[in-house]
Amino acid sequence: MIRQSTLTCSLIAAVVALFAPVNLAAQPNVSAPVASTATPPIKSAAGYDQPPKVILDVMHAPSPPTPYVSPTLDTILLVSWQDYPPMSRVAAPFLRLAGVRVEPANHGKRDTPGGYGIKHCVTGFELVRVADAARTPVALPAGACPDSPVWSADGKRFAFANVAAQAVELWVGEARTGTVHQVPGVRLNPMFNGELQWMPDQATLLVKLVPDGLGAPPPEPLVPGGPSIQETGGQQGQSSTYENRDTLGNQHDEDLFDYYAAAQPALVDAVTSVITRLGKPGNYESLDPAPDGRHLLVTAIHKPYSYVTTYERFPRTIEVWDTANRSKIVTHPIASIPLADRVPIHGVPLGPRDFAWRATDPATLLWAEALDGGDWNVKVPARDKVLMLKAPFSSPAVEIARTEQRFDGFDWSEQPAIALLQEYDHNRHWKRTFVVNVDDSQQQPRLLWDISTDEKYLNPGRSLHRQLANGSWVVRMDGDSIYLSGAGASAQGDRPFLDRLDLKTQKSERLFRSDKDAYERFLAFAGTDARSFITWHQSVIDPPNAFLRTLGPAVAAAAGEAAFASTRVAITRIPDPTPAVRAIKKQLVKYKRADGLDLSFTLYTPPGYQQGTRVPTILYAYPLDYADASKAGQVSGSQATFTRLRLHRLLLLAGYALIDSASFPIVGDPKKAYDTYLEQLVADAKAAVDEAVRLGVADPKRIGVTGHSHGALMAANLLAHSDLFRAGVATSGSYNKTLTPFGFQSERRSVWEAPEVYQKVSPFFFADKLKTPLLIVHGADDANPGTTPLQASKLYEAVRGNGGTARLVMLPHEPHWYTAMESNEQLIYEMVRWFDKYVKDAR
Repeated sequence: MIRQSTLTCSLIAAVVALFAPVNLAAQPNVSAPVASTATPPIKSAAGYDQPPKVILDVMHAPSPPTPYVSPTLDTILLVSWQDYPPMSRVAAPFLRLAGVRVEPANHGKRDTPGGYGIKHCVTGFELVRVADAARTPVALPAGACPDSPVWSADGKRFAFANVAAQAVELWVGEARTGTVHQVPGVRLNPMFNGELQWMPDQATLLVKLVPDGLGAPPPEPLVPGGPSIQETGGQQGQSSTYENRDTLGNQHDEDLFDYYAAAQPALVDAVTSVITRLGKPGNYESLDPAPDGRHLLVTAIHKPYSYVTTYERFPRTIEVWDTANRSKIVTHPIASIPLADRVPIHGVPLGPRDFAWRATDPATLLWAEALDGGDWNVKVPARDKVLMLKAPFSSPAVEIARTEQRFDGFDWSEQPAIALLQEYDHNRHWKRTFVVNVDDSQQQPRLLWDISTDEKYLNPGRSLHRQLANGSWVVRMDGDSIYLSGAGASAQGDRPFLDRLDLKTQKSERLFRSDKDAYERFLAFAGTDARSFITWHQSVIDPPNAFLRTLGPAVAAAAGEAAFASTRVAITRIPDPTPAVRAIKKQLVKYKRADGLDLSFTLYTPPGYQQGTRVPTILYAYPLDYADASKAGQVSGSQATFTRLRLHRLLLLAGYALIDSASFPIVGDPKKAYDTYLEQLVADAKAAVDEAVRLGVADPKRIGVTGHSHGALMAANLLAHSDLFRAGVATSGSYNKTLTPFGFQSERRSVWEAPEVYQKVSPFFFADKLKTPLLIVHGADDANPGTTPLQASKLYEAVRGNGGTARLVMLPHEPHWYTAMESNEQLIYEMVRWFDKYVKDAR
C-alpha cells in the first residue's frame, strides 16, 4: 500500500529556496544511543569506529589480481590493487578545477573519471608466461603507487605512471626480465588523462609533461579583485547540477586551471630515456598519434571558460600536427569548437565531435556532426553525418555516412575498407550495427544487429580485436568471419561464450560456453590459431585463475551450447584469500511482480545458516529504467562466481541474510517513465520481500533495506511509502530532485515541465512520513552532479524537524564511492549498529 502525502507541488519553489549552501564540516552527527550488538564493535584510536573482527579480517584480505594479457598473447601481467588506501592518502589536499580534482603537491589527478572515486594504487605486478606458466615477480620500490600498466604492441615492455610525493613519474618494465626503471627527468601531467601512450614504433612513449620552469602556482589574492559575474542573454542553457566547489567560480580559479592544465607534449625513448619535446606548452586535453606515427591529433582547451559546467564543455581547438620535422612542426587547423554550455540533457554539442583516426589508414581523420541541433527531441530523417579527411588535410572533408539515430562510432576490421558502424536511439533504448564499405559509396550498408540495449538474452556480445604492429586495434577476422565474446545471459544466469560469426551469411557457431557450475570468460586468443584461447575461470569455491583452453572435435550440441569439445590447462594458481567466506551460500531466486513481470534476486544466507530458520534480512537493489517490459525481467549475473564480500555483503558476517541485486525495473516510455516510478518501486520491493519470506529465510518482522546513489533514493522512498521494512540505510543519495532541475537518470523533462514527477520521486517532500529509522551516509567531497553532500544534510534536517528517527554520517574527504579503509570500516560499523538496533534486535 502506497502512503500518500498532502504536500502540493506549489511548495517546490519555496522549498528549493531554502537549500542554501552549508558548511558540512560544521554539521554535527546527531545520533540515537548506541544499542548493543551480538558482536562488539571496535573503537579505533584515530576516532573512527570499526566493525567486529570477523568483518575486519575479510576487509583486510587482498582481492584476487586483474589479468592484463600482452598484445602478443604470450604473457599475462597480473595486477594486484589496493582495495582501501589509508586515510592519510585520501586526506591529501586537492583543488577543484572545473570537474577535475588536482593534488598540488605532485601535480597529480586525484579522482577517477566522473569524480566518482579516488584513484587506487597497484600493490604488485607479476608476469606469467602462457606457454609454461612460468612466473616472474616484478620488484616495485617501497611506497610506490603505480597506476594501470600499458603494454607496448610488440609485447616487449609495459609502462605505467607512479604517483610519488612530489611528482607523477614515468616507469617502464621489461616483459622478459620483469625489471622496471624510472625514466629520469619526467614529471607527467595527468589532469585530463592520456598522460602516457605508446607511439606506433612501440619504442617511444608519447607523454604530457609538466612544463619546465612552470614556477609556483598563482597565489590566492588577499583581497578579491572584484565580484564573480555570470550573465545569460535569453537562450536556453540546460546543464547538470555540479557541487558548487567543483566548477570555476572566479578569476583566481581560472588562473589555477590554466596553471595545472598546462602540459608539454614530448616523446620519450623507452630504452635510452632521451626526451624530445614537441611544440610549445598548452592546455592539451588529448594527444592522439595517427597510425603512421608522423601525425598527431591535438585537442587544446582555451578561454572563455564557463562557471556553470566542467571542462568537457569548454572551447577547444582541434589541430593535426605533422611531426616529420620535430624541430619545426607543421600544424593543420581542423576545427574550432565554441563553449558548449547550452547542450540539451542527453544531447550532443553542435559542430564536429568524436574525432578519431581511421585504424586502417596511415593518417585519415573522421568525426561526426549533429543534424538535429544536438537535441533528441527534434524529429529529423538523419541525426548525424560522418565526415572523413585524409592527409595532407588541405582538401575539404568528405561526407561518408548519415545515421538515422545518434552516431556511436566505427569498429574497423582487418579488411581495410570494412567496418562496423554503430548508431544509438536514446528514445527507444535501441542500437543498430551495420557492415559498411567505407571506400565504396555504391555498396549499401548491411544491417547486422538491430537490438534493444536492454536485451540481455539475445545480446550478440562484443567483437574481438587484435592489435596491429603500429598499435592500432582492429576487429580480428578469419576470412569473412569475426569473433564475438559476451556475458551469455540466460534465465539461469550468465554463462559467457565465444562465437564465430560469418559477416556475409550472418550465421554464427558457438565455439565455447562456460559450464553451468562455473563462470569462465574469454580473455584473449593464445596466438594466431583461434582454436587456443585464454580464459578467466572461477566458481563458488574456486578463486579466479587463468586457463589455456584448446578446442577439440565438433560435438552434437543443444541450442546455445558449444559445438566443440575443449580441454583446459591452468596457467595461474591464485589462492583463496578468504576461506571463511566459503561458508556463505547463495542461490538464484526467480519470482513475479504483482503485474506478472518476471523478477529475480540472489539470496545469500550467513555462515552456519540452518535451513528453514527465519533470520533478519537486508534487501539491496539499484533501480534500472527500461523501455520494454519484456526486457526488464531478464536475469543477469551468475550464481557460479567466486563469492567476495564488499560493502553491504559484509552484513552476512553479522548474521543477516541478504536479498542481493534484486530486480527493480522502472518500465515505461523513456520520455515519461518516472510518472509511475513510486508505484513500481513499491511493487518491486513487495514482490522481493514476499518471495524471501515465502522461502522461509526472511523474518517478515525483521527486514531492512539499503542502497547506494540511485539505490539510496530507493531506500528512502520505500521507508516513506511502504511498511515493508524496519529500518534503512541510504548512502550517497539524491533525495530532492528539484535540485537537479534539468533531468535525472533517464528522466529528460525539466522540473518546470513535470513538477509533480520531481516532487513525487523526492523523499525530502515526504519527510513528515519518514518515521521508520533511516541512517544517512554521504561522502563530504561527493562530486557526482546529482548527489552533492547538501542532499544528505537537508534530508536529515527535514526528518529531524518532523520528529523522525535518523542518523547522519558525513565521511571526511570521501567522494561518491568511499575509498579510505577507515571510512569503509566506519560505514560497515554504522550499518551493523543500525540494523542490529532497529532490525535484528527490534521489539
